[in-house]
Order: sequence, then structure tokens, then C-alpha cells
Amino acid sequence: MPTEPHPPSYTELGEEGWQRLLAAARRRLERTGGALDGGIGLTTPTEAERRAVIGLTGRYRPETAKRLIVPLTDLDNYLYGRYGTGLLKTLGRLHGPLRDRPAERADEASARARALEAAHASPLAAQDWYPAWLEGIAADGTLTRLLRRGDGALLQAAVRVLEKLPGACGDAGRGLLPLPVLAEWATGDTKALLPGSPLEQLVLRALVLRATPGGDEPGHVPRDRAGRRTLWESAGAVVDDLASQVLVLNIGARGGDVVCDWLRDAADFGIPFRLTLHQLAVSDVVPAAREIHVCENPAVLRAAAAELENRAAALVCTEGIPSAACHKLLAGAARSGARLHWRADFDWTGLRITAAAMERHGALPWRMTTNDYRGALERGESTPLTGSPASSPWDCALAPALSESGQAVMEERLLPELLSDLG
Repeated sequence: MPTEPHPPSYTELGEEGWQRLLAAARRRLERTGGALDGGIGLTTPTEAERRAVIGLTGRYRPETAKRLIVPLTDLDNYLYGRYGTGLLKTLGRLHGPLRDRPAERADEASARARALEAAHASPLAAQDWYPAWLEGIAADGTLTRLLRRGDGALLQAAVRVLEKLPGACGDAGRGLLPLPVLAEWATGDTKALLPGSPLEQLVLRALVLRATPGGDEPGHVPRDRAGRRTLWESAGAVVDDLASQVLVLNIGARGGDVVCDWLRDAADFGIPFRLTLHQLAVSDVVPAAREIHVCENPAVLRAAAAELENRAAALVCTEGIPSAACHKLLAGAARSGARLHWRADFDWTGLRITAAAMERHGALPWRMTTNDYRGALERGESTPLTGSPASSPWDCALAPALSESGQAVMEERLLPELLSDLG
């Protein structure tokens, strides 16, 4: 059998004068697909590098030279003449095969295009936020990073998660969906959407855009667990049905199970009560109250409980953006014929919360007029408005009034009027 010739000894090439030269040659060849045209340069060469260049080119280079240029053909000829292997083969033997970066870039671009084409085939492509999401992850390098580390399939998994969210593709009848169930349906793995997972991050980026009203600047994926839970709930997915809660006062309940008994007992004594989404799911809770007021801040409910006790009108507190538990409770109340009187802080978020409640639950604004705002504004110092402006469809003058003053008013400032209404 033929034997391989004894490989040459490249001892010289391991010396200090050659290392930077060969590394520069490798980079150049990988960028150009192995073409030997052009040359490489060494800035501020050392004495050993100057001598190596003189030796391989046969041309003198002064000690004062700040940059040495070496044609790749000269380097190739020198190595072939000395070792019989040439530049490409020598580099391959020293440090492994050269990468063909142009071909890699072409393959990567092709893989990106295929991934985006498959994602754009989703029924969700007709919704404005969805193409914006795909454009964002393609533009900022997220998709490229996924492909480079072999996780390109995560994009299609994220698409399947988004498609299976309640109401995403027209299946309006589906109710709240536990996150492990959603993960199982979309990926076959109940743990695929655990907090901090790459798939969860991808999906939440889409949900931020999905939750952004038209014309507003999209926010960022929340870093805290509560913020991420709220974002999931805004899309109909429940991270934890025990953590999703709603604070109530004197709503009572119709029904004969233990949760309804608790609510009736709490209303008899005017005691605030927390309902979890789990309780609302296992118990058929329908508030007995026909008129239910809704506030944003717990201080209002606390004051009503302290001053009015069981004489206070039924009150529900959203504690900021309404939770899934809050929406489930109030949706059931509205279906049973209860009227919802809704208010929130006089800021852009409060306007969005109130407008969404009117659309989702048929709620009526409660002391959310321009006159209410201006009257409260005159009573003391207020904090500056922040965030993107919102509209006030129930009172077209309210949003412009906020813009004009640039000040937010928290609902605690209206506490005397609110307690009067509740009493």
C-alpha cells in the first residue's frame, strides 16, 4: 500500500516572527474564499517579523518601516519552495481547514430567508404586530444567533405558541390557557416556556408588540416576574392561577359552594377579600351586586372598608393593570347583568385601562371626565406624565387636557368623592 510522505516540520513557522503573519493570512483567505490575490499587512512590526518578511520576499525592509505589506503569492511561493505544501495546505496542517466565510454567509442568509418565509406563512401574518415582530428579530441579529447555535427551530416553536393563544387565530371561544398546557400543545414539552427560556423570550417580544396600541412606541419585555405574568395574561395565558388575584369588597356571590360562602361572609362584615384565578375556575362565582365599582389603587378600597365597612357599594380593585382573575370575575358579572363603573389614575396607562374595560366589559367611566381631572389637578402638586399618549373615547377633551398640563393625577386625590359615591 502507498504510504503518506513524512509531513514536513514547520518549526520555523512557530516562531514569533511568523505567528501574526500567518494569522493575518488565514483571516484574509477565509474572507475571500481562499483567493491568493492581494496581500496582508503588519502594522508596527517587530524585528523578528521584519526579518521574516525580508526572508520570504527577498526584499529589504528598513527598521523604521511602520507597516509591512506581503503579497499572498510571495508567501505561498516561499512555503511551497521550503515545505512543498503552499500557503493553503500549510495553514490547514498547522491549524485545521480554513473556513469559507462567503459560503457560510450565503448559507446563513438562505437559512434566514427560509425561516422567515415559513414564519410569514402563519395566519397571524395579517396582524400588524406579527410582521413587526419578525422584522425586529431579523434586524437585531436574534434570528442569526439562533441559527448559528443550532436553535433555528425555536422560531417556528414561537410561531406555534402565538397561534395557539386564546383568540389568536379566530378561536374566540377558548378561555384562559395555563402556560404548561400552551407549551405542551405548541412544542410537546410542558417546560418549554419556563421563565427565562429562549422560547419564552421570543414569544414575550411578540406579546409586547401585540399589547401595544396602534401608534404607540412598543415597550420592552419586563424583567420582573410580575410584569411577565401580566404580559402573558394580557394574551390569555395564565402563568400561575394562584398568583393571579383580584381584590374585592362587598361583592357578595350567588351560588352554594365554599368560595361563594366566603364572599357572602366577607360582604356581611365589610372585609376585603382576595380571589384567586384558581378559585374562580373551580367555583361558579357570580357577584350578587348589580352595581360594581372598579378602582385601580388598593388605597381606595382600603379607605372604603375602613369608613363604610359593609355599607360600601361593591368595589373591585385592579391593582394596576387588571389580572386574568380580575377579567374573569368582571366578565362573569357583566354577563349576569351587573353594571360596571370603572375608573383608574389620570395618566396614559389609566386612560388605556379604562378604554379597554369599556370595550371588553361594557364598563361605564366613573369620575373620569375632564372636569374631574381639572378639579383634582388644582388641589395640589402632581407628578409629570410619562409614556406614550393615549386617547379617551368616552370624553374627547380629557386626553388633550392631560397633554396640555403634562401632569398625572392619582385617584387617591379624588378619595372624598369616591367614598361619597360608594356610600
